[in-house]
Amino acid sequence: MSDIKIQMKNISKVFETDELETHALKNINITINSGDYVSISGPSGCGKSTLLSILGLLDMPSGGEYFIEGTNVTDLSLDEAAEIRNSKIGFIFQSFNLIDELSVFDNVALPLRYKTKVPSEKEISDRVHECLELVDMSHRTSHKPNQLSGGQQQRIAIARALVANPAILLVDEPTGNLDSKSGDQVMDVLEKLNECGTTICMVTHDPRYADMANIQLKLLDGSILTTPELQEAV
Repeated sequence: MSDIKIQMKNISKVFETDELETHALKNINITINSGDYVSISGPSGCGKSTLLSILGLLDMPSGGEYFIEGTNVTDLSLDEAAEIRNSKIGFIFQSFNLIDELSVFDNVALPLRYKTKVPSEKEISDRVHECLELVDMSHRTSHKPNQLSGGQQQRIAIARALVANPAILLVDEPTGNLDSKSGDQVMDVLEKLNECGTTICMVTHDPRYADMANIQLKLLDGSILTTPELQEAV
């Protein structure tokens, strides 16, 4: 039996104002197994960002059920959602979100220092160096982010996302702020991580990068476009 990391059942999201009701997501059904590489693509305004926010527990659905490693996370409190998010989900953002005042080492170590049970300094050091090795940035531990290129900063962000051994990496337009060469290098890193077993769910507008995933989901008007291949995958 497959090791299911993520499961969404009939997820919907409705945004309401006094005069308008917007159905951002409609009956989303997704299953992501351990080791999958999933891409989510579609035109601007199709619901990609809303879906990623719900996947990352940054927002809650209006309807349906959401499970992370078998735990129903649909109706968590803010504190409960934050705890699950910190322990189960690694984020990689378009804008890197590194802290310029901290060294590369301390940026990568941050998720470990915020764990409920903080590891020892040796455990933190060993894990940080292990993750920096994975992205070929172990020679930059003492540098500050503003001393690095955009592609190098994104590699550091990937290491930070990996450091707490999350169930899944959620990746939001990872090449959006990079030139094509740096973008290709970052995508190569993600591909190698997936080949080593890392589970990845990525939002991208670039069809070349979407095609690198073994499961490709296309959104339109808040719904997943289904083909026989996609139905089998999800």
